[in-house]
Amino acid sequence: MGTDKRSQDAGFPLAHGGTRAFKKDANSNAEFPASPITVTEIKQYIRSKDIPFHDGYSCLHVPSIFVQPPARRDAFSLFVDKTTGQFLCKDTLVEGSWEDLQDCLEVMQKEEQDFLSPHVLLGYPESVEEQEDRECELREVQRIWSSAVPLTDVPEDEVQLVKTMFQITKLSNATLKKFGVRLFKPTKSLVFPWFGGPDSSLKGVKLLSAQNTDTEKVIYKEATVPKCSSYYNLFGLPLVSRMDSEVVLTGHELDTLAVSQATGLPSVALPRGVSCLPPILLPYLEQFKQVTLWLGGDIRSWEASKIFSRKLGLRRCSLVRPGEYRPCPVEALAQGKNLSQIVKASIPAAHKSIVSFRQLREDVYGELLNTEQVAGVKWTRFPELNRILKGHRKGELTVFTGPTGSGKTTFISELALDLCTQGVNTLWGSFEINNVRLAKIMLTQFAMQRLEENLEQYDFWADKFEELPLYFMTFHGQQNIKTVLDTMQHAVYLYDINHVIIDNLQFMMGQENLSVDKFAVQDHIIGAFRKFATNSSCHVTLIIHPRKEEDDRELQTASIFGSAKASQEADNVLILQEKKLVTCPGRRSLQVTKNRFDGDVGIFPLDFIKSSLTFSAPIKGKHKLRKVPPTKPENEEAEKGNEVAKEAKENEVAKEAKKKKEEVKKVKAVKANKTMETLQPATGNFQKCVCMLTVDVSHDFIATRSQTKLRFMTESACEFYINLGIHNELKREKKNTKPRRIQTLAEQDREQQLVPDGPVRRSMVGCRCRSLTAEHTRVIM
Repeated sequence: MGTDKRSQDAGFPLAHGGTRAFKKDANSNAEFPASPITVTEIKQYIRSKDIPFHDGYSCLHVPSIFVQPPARRDAFSLFVDKTTGQFLCKDTLVEGSWEDLQDCLEVMQKEEQDFLSPHVLLGYPESVEEQEDRECELREVQRIWSSAVPLTDVPEDEVQLVKTMFQITKLSNATLKKFGVRLFKPTKSLVFPWFGGPDSSLKGVKLLSAQNTDTEKVIYKEATVPKCSSYYNLFGLPLVSRMDSEVVLTGHELDTLAVSQATGLPSVALPRGVSCLPPILLPYLEQFKQVTLWLGGDIRSWEASKIFSRKLGLRRCSLVRPGEYRPCPVEALAQGKNLSQIVKASIPAAHKSIVSFRQLREDVYGELLNTEQVAGVKWTRFPELNRILKGHRKGELTVFTGPTGSGKTTFISELALDLCTQGVNTLWGSFEINNVRLAKIMLTQFAMQRLEENLEQYDFWADKFEELPLYFMTFHGQQNIKTVLDTMQHAVYLYDINHVIIDNLQFMMGQENLSVDKFAVQDHIIGAFRKFATNSSCHVTLIIHPRKEEDDRELQTASIFGSAKASQEADNVLILQEKKLVTCPGRRSLQVTKNRFDGDVGIFPLDFIKSSLTFSAPIKGKHKLRKVPPTKPENEEAEKGNEVAKEAKENEVAKEAKKKKEEVKKVKAVKANKTMETLQPATGNFQKCVCMLTVDVSHDFIATRSQTKLRFMTESACEFYINLGIHNELKREKKNTKPRRIQTLAEQDREQQLVPDGPVRRSMVGCRCRSLTAEHTRVIM
C-alpha cells in the first residue's frame, strides 16, 4: 500500500530548521473566543472570496493558499474546523485561527497574490528557555529510541517473556515489526514511535509498562515524550493508504495491533485514550467514510465513543458496544474471539427520535452487568461520598450550598481535584475569586502541604499539577449566561470536558436586569445549565449561596436561594453544614439531601486540615465524652445515691460478662412524684460508655433551660456536649420537681412489674456507639 507521507503527522509538528511555522498552540492557554463562529458564517465568507470548498464530516476542505497553484491543483489540503474555524494545512503544516485565515485571504486579495508563504504566519518567537526545553525533549526522544531494541533483535525466549508480561502472546512478531514497536530494557517497557512531518522524522515516543495484579489483570502505565499535552500521535497512521475509506479507532496502541492483525483493517490509536480527542487530529480522519470506534470494554469507553462520534460526524460512525463477549481488542484476541465479526456487528452512532425496547435492551443489560462502572468515577479522598452518591456521573447537575465562610470553594476544589487526578477533564468557572488564588488552593491540596514553607519543592509539584487535565475560564464577576455557555461548549469540543464547576451563581448573575424578577432570571440560568449538562454529557456543579437564616439552624434543601427550580432540576443536592458551638470549635459535615441516581441520602463529618486546606483527612478517633460531676448529695439523698451507684455498677459488670448488646427500648413512664435521686456516673472505662445525666422531669424546663446537646454522627461517633450549668438550675427548681436518673435495662425490667398501667411519657437521650462496652442506659421522665 502506498503511504501518504503528508498525512503521517498527527499534531502540531515543528517546521523546518526548528522554527515554528504556525501560531502558538491555542490549547496552551485557557482563553476562549468571545464570539464563536458558526459553520454558516464560515461558508458565506469562503463563498464571498470565490474559493471552492468541500463540505466534509467535521471540516471544510479548501485548496491550500500556502502552496503554489500548479502544485495544489485540485488538492483540497487545507481543513477548516466547522466548530471553531481553526485551520490546518497538511501540505505545509501551517495552522491558525479563523481570524488568521481571514487575514491571509485579505492580504492575498489586496496584494493580488496567488499564494502566501507559510512564514507569513510565524508565531511568537520562542524564549531561550522554551527552545532549550524543546531541544532537551528531542534529545531525550532520540536517546530512548536509539537505546530501545527491535523485538526482532531480542532472543525468542525473552520475547515470549515480554509478551507474557503484557498478555499479548497472540500478537505475532511480524505485527510488532510492522508497527515499529521496540523494547526499552532499562524499564522493561514497550516503545511506540511517533513519526510525522514532511520528512517522516521521529517526533516522540510513548513507553508502556505492565504490572500484573492478583486478579490476573494487567495494569498498564504510560509515559510520553514530549509530555502528554504536546503528544498528538495517531499511532498507526503512517500505515494508512490515501485510498483507504474505513478505519477502526482504538484507545490504546496494543488494541490497534490486535485489530490490524486479526481483521486486516486500517487501525489507529488515539494519543490520550478515552480521555480526549483533540480537534487538531480531525483533519487526518476526514478521508474515511466509515469510522468504527472500539475504545475498550468498559462503560467509560462506551461513553467516550458516543462523545467522540459527535466530533467525527454521527452519520459515518459506528460503535462497538462493550459487553461480556465484546472486550477490548487485545483481550478479544487473547480469548480467541472473531474480531472481524465484532467490528461488523457494531451499531450506528446516529439514533432515531423514537425507539423501542429492542433498541434499548442491550443498553439496559449493560448497565445491569456493570453497576459499578455505571455509578461513575469513584472519589479516592471521600469514600463516604461514594457510599451515598456511588460516584461521579456525566450528564448530571449537582447543586452545592453552605453557609457563608464555611469553605464551599475550598471543599469543591478538593472534590474536583480528586476527580481530575483520575482523568476527569475539568473546567473551572470561578466568578468569585481569581484564578491565581484558586490555583494556589488546589496546588496546596494537591501537594498536601503548604508550599510557602517548602519553596524548594514548588517546581516538582507544579510540574505534576500542570499535567492534570484542568482548565480555567478567564471570567470574573458578572457575566452574561450566553457567553458562559458558549465558552463551556467550546471547551467541551476542544478538551472533551467532563466536569464544569460554576462558583458561584450569584456572582455570575451580578446585578444585571434589576427590573426583571431575579428569581425568574436565576430559574432561566439553572434551566440552561441543566440543558447543557444533558446535551453535552458533561457534569455541571453549581454553587449557590443559601438564604439568610439563623446561625443555629441547619440548612435544608429549601434553604437554597431562589425558587424551588434549583433543587428540582438538580440530580444531586449537597449541603456543607457547619455546627457552631460555644464550648468548642465548630464542626463541619457534608449532607446529601437529594440523589436521583438511587435515592440514597445521608450525612458524614468532615475534618478540615488547615495546613493542607483539605477536608479529606480521616476523623481522628472518637471524641471523648465530657464527664459530668454529680451534685453534692444531702443526707438521705446522698445515701440513696450511693446505693443506686453501687447497684448500677453491679448491673454493668454483669452485662459486660454476658457480652449482651441490646437495642435501646422506648423509655418507660413512671409516676411524677417519684423520690429525687442524685445521679452518679457509670463506673468502668468512662471513654467507652454512655455518660449518665441528671435531667429534670418538667418538659418546659428541659425545653427552655436545659443546655444539654446531643449530636449524632454517621456510625462513627456520637458526642454529648453538656453545659454543667444544668446542675445549678436543678438546685433552684421546686421541691416537687423530681429529676430522674438513668436506669439500666435490668432495673427497667424489674420496674415494669411495679408500675401500674396508665399514660406514660418517656424520652431517650442514650445513644448506641460502636465502641460501647458498658450496658446502654436510658433516661426516664
